[in-house]
Amino acid sequence: MNRTRIAVIGVGHLGQHHARILAAMPEVDLVAVVDSRPERAAEIAATYGTAPLTDASTLIGRVDAVIVATPTVSHVEIALPFIEAGAAVLVEKPLASSLAEADRLVDAAAARNVLLATGHTERFNPAVTAALPLVSSPRFIEIHRLGAFPERSLDVDVIFDVMIHDLDLLLAVAVTSVEAVGVNVLTPRVDIANARVRFSSGCIANVTASRISRDRVRKARFFQRDSYVSIDYAEQEVEAYRLVSENGGRPVIQGGRVEVSSDEPLRLELADFVEAVRARRQPAVTGRDGRAALALATQVTELISKGAA
Repeated sequence: MNRTRIAVIGVGHLGQHHARILAAMPEVDLVAVVDSRPERAAEIAATYGTAPLTDASTLIGRVDAVIVATPTVSHVEIALPFIEAGAAVLVEKPLASSLAEADRLVDAAAARNVLLATGHTERFNPAVTAALPLVSSPRFIEIHRLGAFPERSLDVDVIFDVMIHDLDLLLAVAVTSVEAVGVNVLTPRVDIANARVRFSSGCIANVTASRISRDRVRKARFFQRDSYVSIDYAEQEVEAYRLVSENGGRPVIQGGRVEVSSDEPLRLELADFVEAVRARRQPAVTGRDGRAALALATQVTELISKGAA
């Protein structure tokens, strides 16, 4: 089969890894990398053997798909012309700066029957894949996503930067109410936030995200009746324990480390996207999924704003 022509638009911290992975895929022709900084585009293009560009619009009609890994504020401006031209698009999270902008992308893709994916890489984390079949009816969920102060993604609150990954995962359960608090510590944006999410089942999720922590923590814990599941996103490790009564005797705890086949989540995400483009099927994480995660993140942010008023 013909190789799929793809370009990466925005080759900063994350976009460079999109270029690295796509350049190594035999079914992909990495047509170009695009960046507003000519020197950066040239550097990444030279590394991965492709063309450097500073104007994404020159690629319209020349590619089958694009990756949009630019600052969030530019997602609609860059992605929409490609959608309208019929090219598949993967937009890094968050899908857009607002729900109205997200709707423009989702509606345009639906109207033209164009593939639109959202870059929620934690969906492809092998630890998540291994753990979720063990999670059936949690009563309490605790998630911590903490990191040191970054040099990137400071154009958005920490909710849209990192908490949105966990909100996306929680959307598998029907959310009925949300409480939230957040603090601006080092920037004009919210740097640390906590959301308490209640589900129709009665389950409560306590989700904390911070970009001002000394320690890097990426963990989720699911507490169920008679069982417990723990995910370490960063180490790609899962532990599961359950209470077992044998022959009517005293209950004992069984379990331990769950086998996880480690892999790079971004590579798995891009493999799914490319296969979806080639097979003309929906990606694992659609534009509508990205819109749903953005809606919950927006709700958290609005609650924080009301609380600070």
